[in-house]
Amino acid sequence: MKLFTLDEAQNLLPIAESLLNRALEARQAAEELDDELTSLMRRIVAQGGMQVNAADVQRRRSTLEALIQRAKDSLQELDAIGVQVKDLDSGLLDFPCDLEGETVLLCWKRGEPRIGFWHRMEDGFRGRQPIDQRFTTSPDKTH
Repeated sequence: MKLFTLDEAQNLLPIAESLLNRALEARQAAEELDDELTSLMRRIVAQGGMQVNAADVQRRRSTLEALIQRAKDSLQELDAIGVQVKDLDSGLLDFPCDLEGETVLLCWKRGEPRIGFWHRMEDGFRGRQPIDQRFTTSPDKTH
């Protein structure tokens, strides 16, 4: 597991937020397109069949698959750089960090201007605490 310092996580945040936004936008577009295709299929069944533009339906299905893949790719990129996606809907990201020999999670939620909270692995979002000087003081400067 990759461990970040607070500075490293803060510096990575714009990239992580961009990847998160890309995943959310792709998922939303995929859901909308899936709803359209589902509605079309229901109309076909309800009417006992109807003429449809097969090429258009196939194009929409291909677009749907590409959107789903874009969302998956974005989430995989976050995972590859060591960022944990805890809740895609609320945009909750965690950055593992060493705090005095314990692995904790620097916690950021979409819309927050910076990483301002942390929690122990077992506490989760409800255990969020404000970042304190332990995260901003490097071990070399404590002596």
